[in-house]
Amino acid sequence: MSAAGLDGHGPEVLAEIAEVRETVARLHAELPRWELVVWTAGNVSQRLRTADLFVIKPSGVTYDELTPESMVVCDLDGNLVDGTRSPSSDTAAHAYVYRHMAHVGGVVHTHSTYATAWAARAEPVPCVLTMMADEFGGDIPVGPFALIGDDSIGQGIVETLSTSRSPAVLMRNHGPFTIGKDAKAAVKAAVMVEEVARTVHISRQLGEPTRISQEHVDSLYDRYQNVYGR
Repeated sequence: MSAAGLDGHGPEVLAEIAEVRETVARLHAELPRWELVVWTAGNVSQRLRTADLFVIKPSGVTYDELTPESMVVCDLDGNLVDGTRSPSSDTAAHAYVYRHMAHVGGVVHTHSTYATAWAARAEPVPCVLTMMADEFGGDIPVGPFALIGDDSIGQGIVETLSTSRSPAVLMRNHGPFTIGKDAKAAVKAAVMVEEVARTVHISRQLGEPTRISQEHVDSLYDRYQNVYGR
């Protein structure tokens, strides 16, 4: 795959690309750190503020080999713009999300064990923890089955999250995708979705966990999102 190149982009865009390459490379290290990926699976991307471009992990590169320079730049149609390697196989999904969800600045995909186990059952993770109410505003939803290769996965992500407060979706028989205002927020959501998926799974081994009432979910979500830490 050949790159279109960055000719025609001004110094502000080039400076942001360099900054985002550093950020995305650093955040990829969080995925194995929190045991969310194995081998080369998974990816993090971040959209630029200064141009219709995003930075994403290249395909088939192990995490200990990733550097800012190895990150690739794509346009919002998923075409390679700058980089020496092919973009991640999930690039079309990331691009579709960016095209259709203007508020999203970061996207993460993992195959983390417990969240993917829920996806394999095509079952939402029920909101039975205050942490879930805070972070996800309710259940973590399941998205439709879709094959890799085009933007079908992206369509499923957008369709599901457009009607949910959750920054995470469990794509059926595939795994979690998370979104955020930037890549760091999307990585946090990826860490949190695995944590609650694991906790609720363990709870179910002891019996059916107790749901939090919608009234309390709404109150917890509002406080955490709009008051806590502000």
